[in-house]
Amino acid sequence: MRAAPTILHLDMDAFFAAAEQAAKPSLRGKPVVVGGLGPRGVVSTASYEARRFGVGSAMPMAQARRLCPNAAYLVPRFSLYRDVSNQVMELLAQLSPLIEPLSLDEAFVDLEAGGAADDSGSARAVGEQLRKDILAVTGLTGSVGLAGSKMLAKIASEQAKPDGLVLIEPGTERELLAPMTVRTLPGVGPATEDHLRRAGMAIVSDLATAGEDELVRLLGKSHGASLYRMAVGHDERPVVAERDTKSVSVEDTFDVDLHDRVRVRTEVDRLAVRCVERLRGAGRSGRTVVLKVRRYDFSTLTRSETLRGPTDDPAVVREAAGRLLESVDTTGGVRLLGVGVTGLADYTQEDLFAQAATERAALEEDAEEVAPREDGAAPVEEESVPPAERRWPAGHDVHHAEFGAGWVQGSGVGRVTVRFEEPWSVVPGRVRTFRVDDPGLELSQPLPLVRTGDADGAGDGQSLSPASRPKSRSGAEAGAETSSP
Repeated sequence: MRAAPTILHLDMDAFFAAAEQAAKPSLRGKPVVVGGLGPRGVVSTASYEARRFGVGSAMPMAQARRLCPNAAYLVPRFSLYRDVSNQVMELLAQLSPLIEPLSLDEAFVDLEAGGAADDSGSARAVGEQLRKDILAVTGLTGSVGLAGSKMLAKIASEQAKPDGLVLIEPGTERELLAPMTVRTLPGVGPATEDHLRRAGMAIVSDLATAGEDELVRLLGKSHGASLYRMAVGHDERPVVAERDTKSVSVEDTFDVDLHDRVRVRTEVDRLAVRCVERLRGAGRSGRTVVLKVRRYDFSTLTRSETLRGPTDDPAVVREAAGRLLESVDTTGGVRLLGVGVTGLADYTQEDLFAQAATERAALEEDAEEVAPREDGAAPVEEESVPPAERRWPAGHDVHHAEFGAGWVQGSGVGRVTVRFEEPWSVVPGRVRTFRVDDPGLELSQPLPLVRTGDADGAGDGQSLSPASRPKSRSGAEAGAETSSP
């Protein structure tokens, strides 16, 4: 534990959804949900407007639509999110050489290592200036937590959401943690929480009172000892700038064993999407998909499949994991499922384009070979969307030869509806509908969220270059006021 709150945790607010709202003036202030739009799609991110209706991350998309039918449902645009993430990480790099990215929208920063702060006042000033810089450069908001350890800095940023800053003064850790649920601590998932609850421990103070020996007896030496240290506010984990990541994986332990095969497949699909989000967040692609299944009797099976080349396509990983599941006997129930990707490579545009081209070619080839149904009706495509319309995913960028830049609101029955507006448009743009094969309409790359100003610096909302960006103030200049969570 440090004597000063010089570990900063940044978490962008509803990142994917907020980026879509910033890019689309007609969606600002309205519910936006980003994720897979197919029958088995899951929510990746929901805007705060959608969260008021109960929509949350990892929720089945069908459930989200029932809770909030009037939201805008969009397919992720990872190229845009990566660009914005790179801008944010550049700002963090100006504060310290020790930055530990956790995903596209989240990172730890060691302010002490960069000499940016050495006490509460200077740390708060740096955090407030960072939030202003992020807003100026990206048009988005982020929440900042400051503390003497990584665990507490992350807790602080959660308390600061949305668009706030919370600083936890060293020496107040135990008092702060005491009333929080045990799930607040790193390493406590649903299964561990249930185990602790049965032992009469529901909040952090219960763990501190029980003592290290009791937690070791309940959870084992390593987990029990680590959990006790965190319960009393001790976390000595350093901010690590570089990691030699060999694999990316996610897994979930279920409170009740899963017996329904359809539910098991749905959970595998959801985990595959989450795994790819982490993979893309690390800027990597991978060649081998791994499925992990822990059955009712605690036996654990792993299956793997090596693809033709590296990918970061969620559909490819999801289908590979589904194929692996077909070879696993889940009779009796499933306690845990996990999906991972190994054989990592640096992300390259060429890999992604080649993979996408291969998938499109295979899809079109399969569509030509599908036999008619016995009732004479047209064959049902995946998600009941013809290939010509599937190339116009909801939310993605387009350009029309006559009307300019816009984005896809939806497509169907041979038509695609486009709203023509840019991130810096003052009012929502006009909507027009075209045939899906309109020669003047084509997919395009995302526009920047904030328009760069003219050479003389004029213009509203322009990006600030590092040279023109305001410097962090000292603790005395910044004052002691904390932003409200």
